Amino acid sequence: MSEEKIIINAENAALGRIASYAAKQSLLGKKIVIVNAEKAVITGRKDTTLNEYKTKRKRGGDIQRGPFFPSSVEKIMKRTIRGMLSYKQERGRLALKRIKCYVGIPDEFKNEKMIMLEEKKGMTLGELSKLLKSGK
Repeated sequence: MSEEKIIINAENAALGRIASYAAKQSLLGKKIVIVNAEKAVITGRKDTTLNEYKTKRKRGGDIQRGPFFPSSVEKIMKRTIRGMLSYKQERGRLALKRIKCYVGIPDEFKNEKMIMLEEKKGMTLGELSKLLKSGK
């Protein structure tokens, strides 16, 4: 028995909508592949969103303490999805393992059929990641 694979193109789609759809489908036992993660959109005011993510990053502090919040695009996407799963329980842990996120489109998925979600406008995850890494 092979698991069904769903490929989601995150280009111009809202981060939260992608995350909730991916979490739901993964809980149903489907493998989820998210491509173009850097082009996913975070809606809302740019300054508010940036401050919120900077606060999450600062909360991590030293290597000894936590919680840690990623700055790379695919890890931010996966962390957002994790927040919609009960990842501390076996069912949620297994669902999270079925989800893969990629920057760009890997060669193995170029000719595959992809799901496009509703288009939104706002700051992309790529822009957010660059701003978090630059420290501005």
